[in-house]
Amino acid sequence: MILSVSRRTDIPSFYSEWFMNRLREGFVYVKNPFNANQISRIKLNPQTIECIVFWSKNPSPLIQYLKEIDALGYKYYFQFTITSYDKSIEPNIPKKENIIKTFKELSEKIGSEKIIWRYDPIFLTEKYNIAYHLKWFEYLADKLHNYTKKCIFSFIDMYKKCEKNLKAVNLEQLTEKDKDILINELSSIAQKYSLKLESCAQKESFEKYGVSHGKCIDDELISKIINNRLEIAKDKNQRDQCGCVSSVDIGTYNTCKNFCRYCYANYSEKTVLKNIENHDTTSPLITGIPHGHEKITDRKIMKNKSVQMNLFGK
Repeated sequence: MILSVSRRTDIPSFYSEWFMNRLREGFVYVKNPFNANQISRIKLNPQTIECIVFWSKNPSPLIQYLKEIDALGYKYYFQFTITSYDKSIEPNIPKKENIIKTFKELSEKIGSEKIIWRYDPIFLTEKYNIAYHLKWFEYLADKLHNYTKKCIFSFIDMYKKCEKNLKAVNLEQLTEKDKDILINELSSIAQKYSLKLESCAQKESFEKYGVSHGKCIDDELISKIINNRLEIAKDKNQRDQCGCVSSVDIGTYNTCKNFCRYCYANYSEKTVLKNIENHDTTSPLITGIPHGHEKITDRKIMKNKSVQMNLFGK
């Protein structure tokens, strides 16, 4: 099983202590997003968890625990988002120079192949125009290229939650011509810095610019990390355009304190603050505690390793 930590919230940034307690105790509870009285119990051990995929905008709080995660026997890599937006869009993200420093520190500890730079989502406003994105993408590429092998980008998808959160931001229409200009230039910059550029869940093909469809939860990368080829299907729970393979996410919506305006995982700041108040680092749930009336079901564990070993290097 691949463990996703997490598309729904920034666990490395805000819930690292809780996550480590879950690894130590060997299980985690995850509420059904559509029915809070249905809870899945997911067993956590390195024999059944082939790889952990961390998603974060600031994984600094988790870095202190990496040696323990290694000692427990888990394999992992990071999807690390650094965009060019300021605090009007990403109000609780630390200063860019601090985030870049964290990116470099993490890379030096785990290796550049295990940290993926995400530049997403891309949207346009009067301020965040094409020239702005190209300027800051190159700035970040220059700072990060020695510490990662790959950059993944996406154009914003306007979910209802995004529309609500971006109401005060005057988005401009992102045309096909805009996308072509952006991808052509982003690809050129990526090539200049020897970065592989991939798209995330995009309908369009950008192969003519040397950009392929990416897999954020990537069976090929995981196979290299664990030195064992995976046989695993595409994740049916994601969008049709998503290339990710199947995983189990342990996050909970409306728990991320980054409060990014483009976020699809938060729909109510009030709900987020309430959920944060109910967070207990010793609870099996990321927010609240079980009350005894919930239906708790053991999640079926799907093993993905094949018997055929690969001869990958470390």
